[in-house]
Amino acid sequence: MQRLFITLGIILLIVGIAWPLLSKLPFGRLPGDIYIEKENFTFYFPLTTGILISIVLSLIAWLWMRK
Repeated sequence: MQRLFITLGIILLIVGIAWPLLSKLPFGRLPGDIYIEKENFTFYFPLTTGILISIVLSLIAWLWMRK
């Protein structure tokens, strides 16, 4: 459990440091993300982005469990 928390902390630290570069990636604006804008209403649901992130995290977890 300690190894998991240390690893998650390191990952969060790396993401926090790299955030200015990561914000320039097209995540959140992929085809398939739902974005509806009307006069007084804006709805955004990152469907494709969520699926892509889920696949990547699942692959990382699968590779980690194989060790």
